[in-house]
Amino acid sequence: MKTVVLGASGYAGGELLRLLAIHPHLQVVQVSAHSNAGELITSVHPHLTTYQGQKFQAIESINFEQIDVAFVALPHGQSASVVKNISSRTKVIDLGADFRLSDSAQWSKYYDGEHAGVWTYGLPEIPGQREKISKCVQVSNPGCYATSIITGLLPALGIIDVSDIVIVAASGTTGAGRNAKINLIGSEVMGSLTSYKFGGIHQHTPEIEQALSNSSGKDVKISFTPILVPMPRGILSTITARLNTSISTEQVNALYAKFYEAEYFVDVLPVGQLPKTGSLTGSNKIQIQVSVDEHVQRLVISVALDNLGKGAASQAIQNANLMCGFHEGSGLSTDGLGT
Repeated sequence: MKTVVLGASGYAGGELLRLLAIHPHLQVVQVSAHSNAGELITSVHPHLTTYQGQKFQAIESINFEQIDVAFVALPHGQSASVVKNISSRTKVIDLGADFRLSDSAQWSKYYDGEHAGVWTYGLPEIPGQREKISKCVQVSNPGCYATSIITGLLPALGIIDVSDIVIVAASGTTGAGRNAKINLIGSEVMGSLTSYKFGGIHQHTPEIEQALSNSSGKDVKISFTPILVPMPRGILSTITARLNTSISTEQVNALYAKFYEAEYFVDVLPVGQLPKTGSLTGSNKIQIQVSVDEHVQRLVISVALDNLGKGAASQAIQNANLMCGFHEGSGLSTDGLGT
């Protein structure tokens, strides 16, 4: 199927190009990058030698009538104006936030610009969501933090107090995008940790609460603190929630293993084994571990994934596979690169 990647000069766009180069059913025929239009793809992504000699196009020059699948990897707030030009028959996966939130007031609180509406939410591991994704032509890809936190909490919604959830999550620097920022240069980042968007203002907060509230039928509230860590890619989320029942670590682990037993890309680790971001680099996998802190009767959940993989590009391809009727894992790796 003829495929286009819009916004391909960014980290997520580059990862899309890398993965699509070996996809058995999706063929990249056009590639755009607004500020890099006219430049060689390899001048921005030197590792993508498959695209040697090819140049980024301006979005305005893309012929959408020839496109079957479109991946939109533009900054938040820019997708809505672009997708208006895409044929209604084209399957579109938006990696930005434009169509994630159903509440326009929440959009206005956490983002700039006009609320564009809501598309089918592209997290297949939510019960019932895979079928919805398979039947639609427009999907909103989840945020990277949101993917780790939602999948970490879904099996526990019946055994925790959903009004008392605390999350501290660490992400690599690629999660902040590719634009030059003084706080992201090597001299500032290396050897240092820092929180950011501190105090409940991170834009993934309403997305997480929306998905979990829809799944549980309850008003879910979270306290979320993100941390920037000196590594390129990966997310490790530590989630705690007050338990509303007496349960052991082994029982919770069994509960999670049962919940995700049919999931192709989720590994609930054996008791005692902890998730590791380095084990997931380049893959579409999620690793989860759970433990009961008996001292304070709280559930502790550890979740790891690749923020450019399951947190962005490979999850977008997973969604495209479902939308097109391909095997869910087509073109995707279940093994990370390791360390």
